Formats: sequence, structure tokens, C-alpha cells
Amino acid sequence: MGWPGSRTVTVPCTIEIEHTPESLHAHVTLDAGFDIAPGDEVQVHDAPTEVPYGERLTVRRTATVTRAGALERAWTKLIAHLELTELYEVSFSERRTL
Repeated sequence: MGWPGSRTVTVPCTIEIEHTPESLHAHVTLDAGFDIAPGDEVQVHDAPTEVPYGERLTVRRTATVTRAGALERAWTKLIAHLELTELYEVSFSERRTL
């Protein structure tokens, strides 16, 4: 169950998984230029979970996208901004006492 104003859309997608010495990655590309916005959720159906070492796999599947409503989108943007500002409080300098 999503927030008020959310809606669900099913779209085809391409999944690319690579497990080679050069790269270890998994990417999902939604078809038809479907853009994801803050607060949206994507669930890929029947996606492969592993590829043997040294191989690359590209498969076609479907994905369910739950679009965020205006309230959820605003909430997501606010929380993301607040979490980002927490990083400003982190110091990467070494603290030594003599």
C-alpha cells in the first residue's frame, strides 16, 4: 500500500549483470525512456541474482514502478536533503592529541 496519490505502472526493462575481472555491476534500464523520480519504487520481476565469475548476462524482464504522489515526493526530497546535511557534520581530518 503506497501513499495517497501513488499509482502503479508495469514496464518492460533490460537487466545487465557483469561479474568479470574488469567490472562487478548490475544495471536496470526501463524501456521507453521511463524516468524515475524521488520517492518512486521499482520492483523487477524474475530478475537473475547471480552470474558466474567471468561472465556477463543481459536479459529482458518486466518491472513494476510505483509512482510517488506529490506528498511522498516532497517528503522524500526533504528527508534526502536532511540526510545530506548530516554529512557536513563529518570531519575527515585525523584528530591527534600530543
